[in-house]
Amino acid sequence: MTEILETPIIPDFGDTKKPDAAGAAPSRPVRSKFQGGGEPQPAGDQAGAPAYSGPRKMVFIASKGNLDMAYPALIMANAALGEGIETHIFFTFWGFDLVTERYMDDLKFTMAGNTAMHMPQAPTMPLPQIMGVVPGMTKFATNMMKKQLDDLEIPSVREMLDIIVASGGHLWGCKLSFDMNGLARTDLYDGVEDVISATDFIELSEGAQVIFV
Repeated sequence: MTEILETPIIPDFGDTKKPDAAGAAPSRPVRSKFQGGGEPQPAGDQAGAPAYSGPRKMVFIASKGNLDMAYPALIMANAALGEGIETHIFFTFWGFDLVTERYMDDLKFTMAGNTAMHMPQAPTMPLPQIMGVVPGMTKFATNMMKKQLDDLEIPSVREMLDIIVASGGHLWGCKLSFDMNGLARTDLYDGVEDVISATDFIELSEGAQVIFV
C-alpha cells in the first residue's frame, strides 16, 4: 500500500522565483491587453501571492465538434454567466465547427469509438462497436440525441450561443484553426468577437479558471 505523506512533495515546474544577488525575489510587471488600462500589476510578492486579483473569471476551451461534446462547454458557460462570472469560450481545432456557419447547425453524434454508448431505454444492453460503422447509424444516433435534447427543452447549439452572447459571454476563435480551415470572418457566427493567437489566449486567461473540453 502506498504511504500517504503528511507533507506532500510538490515538484518545481520552473515557475519558482529565484532570489537575486540581494536575496529578494524579482517582481515582473504584468499587464494584459485583455485586462483594460491602468498601471501594470506586479507578478507577485515574495510570499507567492497570485498576480491576478480581479473578479472571478472562467475560460472554457471547446476543442471538439461532435454534437455530444458541443454542450459541456456551452452549458457550463451559461451556468457561469448565471452566477455573474466573467466568461469566455475559446474555440479551437474541431471545436471551431461550433461557430462556423456551415457546420454549427449540422453537428453529428457517432457511436464509433464511443465505448460509453448505451440505449437509455435498455441501459444494461451492450452495443457492439461495429454498429458505429454501419451505414446510416451516425444519422440515426444524431437524430436520437437531438430528440432527447428537445424532450429536455435544451436549446440548439446556435440558440445556446445566442443566450451566452446576450448574457455577456465572450467568444473567441483560434487563429491556427481558422487558418488551417481556410476560413474568412464571414464564415463565422456573428457572436465571435475576434480570432486570436495562442499568445493572446494566454493573456486572456490570466487569473481565470480554465476548463478544457
